[in-house]
Amino acid sequence: MPDRSIEQRLEQHAHELGFELFGIAPATEADGFEHLHGWLAQGFAGEMEYMQRHRDARRHPEAVLPDVRSVVMVGMNYNPGPGAHPPLRELHGKVARYAAGADYHDVLRAKLNKLLAWVQKEQPGTVGRGVVDTAPLLERDFARRAGLGWFGKNTMLIHKRLGSYTVLAALLLDRALQPSAAFEANHCGTCTRCLDACPTDAFVGPYQLDARRCISYLTIELRGPIPDDLRCGMGDWVFGCDVCQEVCPWNRKAPAGTETALQPGAVGLTLDLIELLAMSEPQFRKRYRGTALWRTRRRGLLRNAAIALGHRGDRRALPALRKALGDPDPLVRDAARWALERLSLADPTVLPFQHTHTS
Repeated sequence: MPDRSIEQRLEQHAHELGFELFGIAPATEADGFEHLHGWLAQGFAGEMEYMQRHRDARRHPEAVLPDVRSVVMVGMNYNPGPGAHPPLRELHGKVARYAAGADYHDVLRAKLNKLLAWVQKEQPGTVGRGVVDTAPLLERDFARRAGLGWFGKNTMLIHKRLGSYTVLAALLLDRALQPSAAFEANHCGTCTRCLDACPTDAFVGPYQLDARRCISYLTIELRGPIPDDLRCGMGDWVFGCDVCQEVCPWNRKAPAGTETALQPGAVGLTLDLIELLAMSEPQFRKRYRGTALWRTRRRGLLRNAAIALGHRGDRRALPALRKALGDPDPLVRDAARWALERLSLADPTVLPFQHTHTS
């Protein structure tokens, strides 16, 4: 309607596109830039060298869009909701909720492009850029500043109604828009459930994550062998991890997401570990191209599957693990050998060779 502000109409259109969260932040220096510097200096980024490489670019959103004046933050709920998690079947591994459907980068980017097109129609000459996780922008900082929520002790952004099962995106514009009220409160109180539940002790303290120990980092970002002392802690996870979110009280009553593309389907919440371990490169490409699992590549996913089988300790995995000892990729062979050694601890007849581990 003509009497409504551009900000109100922009928010309405964002909701029509399926974004449950919406807010506007001024395009000034990121609040957490100095915290990022300290985090990187302590080596907590591990092998994510792109964080170091683009460190200074994250100071201000003008590194992403020159002359930027407003950062429109939007978010989408990917929670599958209650009842979507049946008991884990035997010889299956778990996938983080965000990765169970289509790749959220593609889903959100398409919607951002539509949102930008709407702005440019309303205000001709506007220059903008939509980003989803792939540009040097501290999205959480601007999300908090745009009123979308607060930072939990597990470093996740938490919304009072949707919890933390949300993915964020930003639309940078060279037009000044009326900013939303920043979210100044913190509703975690004395709760430390997320910190206490981490299987690999990845939290140095509240709001401080050592990514090198995080299961999400280990299963996705780490390209080489997973450190021996962290393998058992990975449990059944083969891509990502939701443990610190599963125990968060703010997620107990969080509603299910409405975007069907982000709901379990393209990948699913569990994967057959034996099937994964037998997957060839062409089969991997055919099945997982266009999904979040593409990021870890075949070698990483099969590495994770072998470690999950070693954790389960089920002798039915022996044929698949022994066959994986002949895999063309040394990363997969190493993980298969470790899994067989784990099984042999209970049954010395499992391995026809000495218990040696090679990296």
